[in-house]
Amino acid sequence: MSTLWLVATPIGNLGDLAPRATQVLSRVALVCCEDTRRTGTLLRHAGIRAERLAVCNEHTEFGMAADVLDVLSSGRDVAVVSDAGTPGISDPGERLVAAALDAGHTVSSVPGPAAATMAVTISGLPSGRYVYEGFLPRKGRDRTERLAEVAAEHRTVVLYEAPHRIERTVADLLEACGPGRAVSVSRELTKLHEETVRGTLGTLELGEPRGEYVIVLGGAPVDDSPATDDDVIAALTNLLSSGSSTRDAAADVAASTGRRKRDVYEMALAMSRDLADAPD
Repeated sequence: MSTLWLVATPIGNLGDLAPRATQVLSRVALVCCEDTRRTGTLLRHAGIRAERLAVCNEHTEFGMAADVLDVLSSGRDVAVVSDAGTPGISDPGERLVAAALDAGHTVSSVPGPAAATMAVTISGLPSGRYVYEGFLPRKGRDRTERLAEVAAEHRTVVLYEAPHRIERTVADLLEACGPGRAVSVSRELTKLHEETVRGTLGTLELGEPRGEYVIVLGGAPVDDSPATDDDVIAALTNLLSSGSSTRDAAADVAASTGRRKRDVYEMALAMSRDLADAPD
């Protein structure tokens, strides 16, 4: 059965191309890539003479699906690569995977370099649980909302950013998270001028922007202090006044505060009775 292969490629150092990646790229009928010149250079470095290269980027991926399915249906394999790293992670590949699976073909991968993974492991920040956010929306309400979500996230957060936007993004994170939030910023990973700067958002000094950046942001501190009755009442008041039922409000507040559901429900019932008895 033919296979669609997602092949990870070096994020900087060409020596990181895996031997199995070379084997797969040598025998597939089609290599889908973001830039034929860049991928061509990589293939020549590995001694690979590709049968066929085709451009697959954010603008052409949807249209490439039919071509890829034709090749797979003929019994030949197809490989997808990005300019650097693992395809499908902030790079083309996701739509081709969905199309291949919907058509009943096999999808597999050759794992390898990923900037997010490398940046997290060298950051010095907690890596047991982390959230990959990729690139933030560039402007407007979507960016504002995403920044708020990132600021509230208790797990380590990984972001990508381009050199011409890195200063603005760090400034926006500083405003959203505060100056004390721990952060690690890496650039030029695996390359000659690889650099990682660690500190807090309030003390970070990046120097002249250069290369692609990975921002690893420490999670928001967890407040371990137990919720007081006043906290519970305030949360219940907000939900009940917005139309939530007593049972739903109690369940939501119990889950968010860690208080016993029975106790919160009794408080919600008392509040509901008080609201019902209040004069118009």
